[in-house]
Amino acid sequence: MQSLKDHDALIPQPRGTLPKVCAAALAAMTIGGTVILSPERLFGWVAMVILILTLGPLLHGLCLLTRCGCMNVAHGLAWSFYLGYLRLVLPRLEGSIAAFRATHQDNSSSWGRGSRKLLILVPLNANISHKLEEEDDNICFCDNLPNSEIDRAGVRGRVYKHSVYSVLDEHGKAHECVVEYATPLLTLYSMSQESSAGFGEPERRQQVLLFYRTLQDILEHSLECRNRYKLILLNDEHEDDPHFLSKAILRHLQQQEKEEFCLTPPPHQEMVHPLASASGAPAVNGDWHHPEQMSREPTLMFSLEKPQPLREPVENTYQ
Repeated sequence: MQSLKDHDALIPQPRGTLPKVCAAALAAMTIGGTVILSPERLFGWVAMVILILTLGPLLHGLCLLTRCGCMNVAHGLAWSFYLGYLRLVLPRLEGSIAAFRATHQDNSSSWGRGSRKLLILVPLNANISHKLEEEDDNICFCDNLPNSEIDRAGVRGRVYKHSVYSVLDEHGKAHECVVEYATPLLTLYSMSQESSAGFGEPERRQQVLLFYRTLQDILEHSLECRNRYKLILLNDEHEDDPHFLSKAILRHLQQQEKEEFCLTPPPHQEMVHPLASASGAPAVNGDWHHPEQMSREPTLMFSLEKPQPLREPVENTYQ
């Protein structure tokens, strides 16, 4: 069994002050030697120092990118969100919604095809409210879906739950849907508020975009989550609109409805001959029919007779 010291040795420790001391000593020796040996070249060395100080932040960023490129924050959060949450709960979502609708019979609300998916909100500013109704008064909390209990990491019956919200459109009609924020964005926002994390607002915005792109790519290739989710990227440039959130949710619900209904082609309609009479009466010779729209589902026809051998060609001779 390994001791605690062995485990501590595996964890990278933060850099101390030795590199700064060595850099300061080297700079002092260089400046002192330049002043003593060639004072006329002092101005040239000053210009060189200014150039180095200018390029310093760029080189520092490149070093951090090389060092931490494989430990990217948004990339790891997206995979964690998928493996630890979405892949577990999305296959159970349809059954949870069906159980909820069976116990909540309300004719004043509407459950469309698009609302049977989990709507995942991804705001660019990563500022998440824990209650959606506080951001938009057209959104009202209804109830929670039945809990999903999964044995996870030694916890028996760990509870996963989703909340159902009612969103009012411009006509006052209620649309129920399961919607929630992407919880890893709370981590990104908290990191940007901590000075020790070295994670400012510009970096946070880039990480949110990278999180969205990474999660979208993961979910598109996931068989367990296919057709069970909808990612909604929220732009923070419209925060002055008090109903921006409800409009964004309704817009995506309507888009889902149109996309799914367009997948089913309309029934085939038989065309009427253009020479038919305008009154709809059949022609004298009986070739044309009434200009009614006729449609039927395609059917397969099977024959129960045994296949017959092909006949040999018969030669016809004329005398």
